[in-house]
Amino acid sequence: MKSKNILILPGWQGSGPAHWQSLWQACQGYQRVDQHDWLRPLRGDWIARLEDVVLSTTEPAVLVAHSLGCVLVAAWAGHTRNAHRVKGALLVAPGDVEREALRPVLPSWSPIPQQALPFKSTLVASRSDPYCSFVRAQAFGAAWGSRWVDLGDAGHINADSGLGDWSQGQLLLNELIQIETRD
Repeated sequence: MKSKNILILPGWQGSGPAHWQSLWQACQGYQRVDQHDWLRPLRGDWIARLEDVVLSTTEPAVLVAHSLGCVLVAAWAGHTRNAHRVKGALLVAPGDVEREALRPVLPSWSPIPQQALPFKSTLVASRSDPYCSFVRAQAFGAAWGSRWVDLGDAGHINADSGLGDWSQGQLLLNELIQIETRD
């Protein structure tokens, strides 16, 4: 699989330079899906941007989503006619935009889609994520038909979690890609 067909989908406010997504982009050559507004994300705008990038890939893509990026994948999958252009998704630390504290800040993101994704996915969650309870993350994984990975107490699985380039995540991505190439 070509590295430019692995699409990095950061969450709200983007992924800073020390975030594992940014490190993967720099070291592996993965393509970041840049959004027009990282601070005031609109669901429809983000879906349209992901659609454009997926259509521009030369072969099927693999999505690597963090936080709001996970909700983006579910929302995009529910609207697109091009889901066949995605081979799989690594969904890390989904953000619960339906929490009271986040609804006013991210109003266009509710409700969170609860349908099975039309491609293989792995959802990685932490027991100590301040943006999504462990139980809620499990419910998303079940609804989306994702393979489940419990990362233990890893916060929001971001730069603040001290993961560096998060080699365990790269292994999970490689497993997902291998599963896809055997199908």
